[in-house]
Amino acid sequence: MSKITLVTGGARSGKSALAESLTKRSGDHFFYIATAEALDVEMRNRIEVHQARRGAEWTTVPAPIDLINALDATDKAPRLVDCVTIWLSNILLSGRDWRGASKDLTSALMQQRNPIVFVTNEVGSGIVPENALAREFRDAAGWLNQEIAALADEVFLSVSGCPVRIKPNDAVL
Repeated sequence: MSKITLVTGGARSGKSALAESLTKRSGDHFFYIATAEALDVEMRNRIEVHQARRGAEWTTVPAPIDLINALDATDKAPRLVDCVTIWLSNILLSGRDWRGASKDLTSALMQQRNPIVFVTNEVGSGIVPENALAREFRDAAGWLNQEIAALADEVFLSVSGCPVRIKPNDAVL
């Protein structure tokens, strides 16, 4: 199984830049597996900011839904998946079974050979959402983040641009 790293944090916490830096530890050419789609001007601008920060050594592979095939197709160099929560949102909004998709993803991770860095949002630190879909998303993201973290060799929390390594740690429970 490949080395798996999970980077989590809140919005604009610096997690994507941290994940890019961590991915670069593993080689000189990288795949950026993009789960977001430029469906409006704001998202297009966000994507352009991310692209401008990365250099020519990155090859972007769009995967708004089909993340497993993207991982399989790029398993020849280090990969950065940005971001798990957008992928999960795409799954939910398309009417697909998020539990099955999450299980399929974690199973596929066991077959990967090259390093993968995942970016995800920490969604459990806020208020309880008002509507059922938002609560389902929050719960699904929390469960999926836990599943990936359990498989991960390293987990980082990014807070205000400052990374905190959570796993491995020396804490005894």
